[in-house]
Formats: sequence, structure tokens, C-alpha cells
Amino acid sequence: MSDFPELKLKAREDRRLRAGHVWVYSNEIDTAATPLKGMETGAVARISGADGKFLGYAGVSPHSLIAARILSRDPAHVPGASLVVHRLKVALSLRERLYAEPHYRLCFSEGDLLPGLIVERFGDYAVLQAGTATMEAMKGGIVDAVVKVLKPAGVLWRNDSGAREAEGLERYVEVAHGEVPEQVPVVENGLQLTAPVHHGQKTGWFFDQRDNRARFARYRPRSVLDVFSYTGGWGLSAAARGATATLVDASAQALEVGAADAARLGLAVSTLQGPAFDVMKGLAVGLIGLDKPAAAPHWGRFEDLADTLIGPQSFRKWEQVTAARIATTRISSIA
Repeated sequence: MSDFPELKLKAREDRRLRAGHVWVYSNEIDTAATPLKGMETGAVARISGADGKFLGYAGVSPHSLIAARILSRDPAHVPGASLVVHRLKVALSLRERLYAEPHYRLCFSEGDLLPGLIVERFGDYAVLQAGTATMEAMKGGIVDAVVKVLKPAGVLWRNDSGAREAEGLERYVEVAHGEVPEQVPVVENGLQLTAPVHHGQKTGWFFDQRDNRARFARYRPRSVLDVFSYTGGWGLSAAARGATATLVDASAQALEVGAADAARLGLAVSTLQGPAFDVMKGLAVGLIGLDKPAAAPHWGRFEDLADTLIGPQSFRKWEQVTAARIATTRISSIA
């Protein structure tokens, strides 16, 4: 442990970490005893309580409110490639119990105890995203771990998110292992669709919405308007159950991918390209699916958005009926 710099917490500021939380806030650190600002962004430090007892190893972001993110709580398990292999094997065991096909988010950052790392699995391909300087510094070991655990044909880094700027990281997209085509198949809830992994949004697909889309299958509307649709994961899912679907998105490229999938699957899908607020004026459909966009970063703003699109009375009625059914603010289906 002496090989790592120390960050000591103030008295009584260790309660959250001991209870299982994985973040250390800058105002919890005793900067007089262990200067935070002098540490390098992305470095690994050992976190200790005011009594000097070891609490964990953490990746450091000295200029952020979230000053450190716990990587390991065992002094014998030092952050590195072997720890990443272990974390990915545990994550893989869980996903293989949950999903029949090898198409899922394998690593969900803090949720899989690798804060700042996203690993998407598209069958024979893996797409990675590092959101912190610590994960960026470990990128070589991460690729080795992914290759060892998944044995993929190709590994792609999609490190072009604007969130990286907060960590002082550059944006780039690069193949780190083997070959990765521009578009790869993605199997979700029985449908084989297409993910544009090199140039699509985020990692090419929104696996974090996979289970929500599975719950969406309970609805049997005649028509669906999929707003901010990207490639149409929601709309195509409904069309596969007999609905006519319209995809609305600002990206012509994303709509082309969705339209191609619809044609291949023989689904009744049309597309409308342009700003959502302009496109939706005067449209009438049986059901609207909204995947909360960047324009609505919190629930209060989303209420304003829904009021604009469907009217306040309709929204309030929907909110009361479905609040107990769908425990998420990430998606909304409005009957």
C-alpha cells in the first residue's frame, strides 16, 4: 500500500464509504494532512479514515467535486489488469444468467465496480468507453482483460464523449484489437437490429434501455411515434408487434439505419428527420415513446417538454396512471 499516495478523510467522513458508497467528495478530504490538489488526475490513491485505517483504493479527480472513486476495498487487490479481469468475469457471470444472447452492457461503470468504464458486448465485438482519467490510464490493461474474458474478434474505443473534458481527456475513436466494422448486429428482445458503433451516438447503442424496451412490450398500440428515436429501438420493437411506427430524429444517418432494419424485417415504419418540436406539430398517434433527451436533463424540464407535446391535462393523467408501473425517469410511454 505504501506505493500509492494517501488521501485521508476528515473525522466522521468515512461513514458513507463504510456503508458501501463508492464516491469520495472533495470536502470530505483532510487537505491539510493530504493535499488533494497536488495529486495527478487519474492517479490511484489509498483512502484512509481520520484514524489511518485503510478504506480502499480509488481513482483520483482532484479538480472535481467527486474527488475519488473506489476501485477496491481489499488491500491485497491492487487496481490493475488482474482486478479488471476479475470484475469482468463477475459481470459476465451475471449477464449470462440474465440474457440468452451475448448482446448487453457487460460493465456498467460503478454498478460493476469499475467506475468510469463502460463495456458493451455486441456478440463477437466489444465497444469500450472510458469516462475518467483513471480508466484512461488503465486502457491497455482494460483491453487485455476484455480480450482475455470475451475473446472478441474486435475491440473499439468510443472515447468521444464530451463528458471526458471534465477530466482533461481528449476525444477519439480507435480500434484497439482486431477489426470492428462500421456497423455491427445487435440482438435485443428477439429482434436483430443494427448498431453504428463507429459513428453512432455514444457507444452505438443504448443498452441501458434494453430492459425498459422489454417492459415496453406489454403495450399493443396501433401506431407509435418514437421521438428522439436514434435508430429506432423503441419504434421497431413496437412495429414487430404489429404497430405502424414513425421514427423522429435530427440525425439522417441514424434514421437511415433504422429504415434499413425495418425494410429487412418487413416492418411498417416511416421516418421524419428534423428537430422534434417542429416535426411533431399536428401529428396524431396512438402512443408516444420519449427517451428523455439532453434537452430535458431533469424531471421538471421533462414535464415542460411533455406539456408542450401533448398538453398538461393528458400528461398529468398519464403520470398518475403509470407512476407506480414504470420506476424510471429515463423513458415514458404516453397512451
